[in-house]
Amino acid sequence: MKQKKVYLAVDLGASSGRVLAGVFDGQRIELHDVYRFNNTPVQLPTGWHWNITELYRNILEGLKLAAERYGDAIVSLGVDTWGVDYGLFDKDGRMLGLPYQYRDSRTDGIMEKVFERVPKDQIYKATGIQFIFFNSLFQLYSEVILKNPALEQAEDLLFMPDIIGYWLTGNKTQERSIASTSQLYNPSEGNWDYPLIESLGLPCKLFKSISDPGSELGALSAHVAEHTGLHGVKVVTVAGHDTGSAVAAVPSKAETPAYLSSGTWSLMGLDLENPVINDHSYTDDFTNEVGVNGRIRYLKNICGLWLIQECKRHWQTQGEDLPYNQMASLATEAQPFRSLIDPDDACFAKSGDMPEKIQVYCREKGQAIPETKGEIIRTIYESLALRYATVWEKLITYTETPPCSLHVVGGGCQDKLLNQFTANALGTKVHAGPIEATSLGNIMAQMMADDLINTLAEGRAMVADSFPVESYEPTDTSAWNVAKERFVAICATS
Repeated sequence: MKQKKVYLAVDLGASSGRVLAGVFDGQRIELHDVYRFNNTPVQLPTGWHWNITELYRNILEGLKLAAERYGDAIVSLGVDTWGVDYGLFDKDGRMLGLPYQYRDSRTDGIMEKVFERVPKDQIYKATGIQFIFFNSLFQLYSEVILKNPALEQAEDLLFMPDIIGYWLTGNKTQERSIASTSQLYNPSEGNWDYPLIESLGLPCKLFKSISDPGSELGALSAHVAEHTGLHGVKVVTVAGHDTGSAVAAVPSKAETPAYLSSGTWSLMGLDLENPVINDHSYTDDFTNEVGVNGRIRYLKNICGLWLIQECKRHWQTQGEDLPYNQMASLATEAQPFRSLIDPDDACFAKSGDMPEKIQVYCREKGQAIPETKGEIIRTIYESLALRYATVWEKLITYTETPPCSLHVVGGGCQDKLLNQFTANALGTKVHAGPIEATSLGNIMAQMMADDLINTLAEGRAMVADSFPVESYEPTDTSAWNVAKERFVAICATS
């Protein structure tokens, strides 16, 4: 390769966004920050919404900086975001209101109303998706209940990465990995589940042909190219769901890699060839989402570092801005296993005074109440690790060859204390890294479109050669096993 090639990854998370550049020299890839920005939802009279126009403005700013830095070396760009959220567009391409934020309260009580119309087990049999109150299915059914006229007026439903792709190119698509998070997609048939859609009274016209990661969406529109200086650059539909991109970049040689995508949410799973939809997976509430090359991300959604982020945010409002490394240090000094919580309890799902919510939970469970910041943080870390352990015990039964290690990727893999606690709780070696797995998986899909990578194995080998990982061996497993029994008993009463 005479000239290095550059691929841009637009990666939007629930709390921040970034534009990164992947520079490929023919063997290894380097990642460089171009632009980072906050993602802050806004509360309007209609509820909590994403400020997507501000996100788009920041994306354009990042693309402009990339053009100034890398010029003609830029080949393409791809967009990934969190899952489930969407926007509605009329026949003229106008967005019918800001997209709702998935934690908005309009879905309160909607799950029960859906199950009155379509039995819960029937929905799982069709979609193989874990039941969470904010899935697109429940968000859209709330629109039916509220008789939102936009639902009938809309001609297109675009998920978050699809919206950005449309604004960049003028072309619309519904990308497969992000569509599969909706709980309206049938992974066994590889298409929308139209009988389910019709049963819920949703307009079938909104659910159209689905594109795959690694396909070309189109060139940047003339006004975007003029504004950013990116002329001749195309947009590629990558795995639009950020976890789909992250799993693609897990640096493992195993046929069924075990992973934990760690961030605001923790997603623990296996990378499988086919979906697993049966009575056991229904009872265990595992999800079947689509990844790159049609692979299935068989996983469990777990409340992740949201709890830590919310504590940090609350303490900031009290005038104390604690860096994350200092929060971990405070946890290290606190007494082990003093208090435990179920991280997935509904009381922790919404924003608020998270330290107080944790204290109330412990009081109601008859436990010692964590008073200091260190005690609160340690309660979160230990409870997360123990939650991982209970999921791990079930997860490894779904493959004939149980994994011998867990790969932690994403921003949370920087948390050394949580990594060590995870290894201890699982009794299994943990490999941490790369941090920017999502952007790397995004770039891998672009390189597939550019015929530089042919398989996931090739891409993962490139990631392994380009980015080191840090390994953690389990210690003090007997104490963690005792704590796990107590944790299970506490969760059983939630």
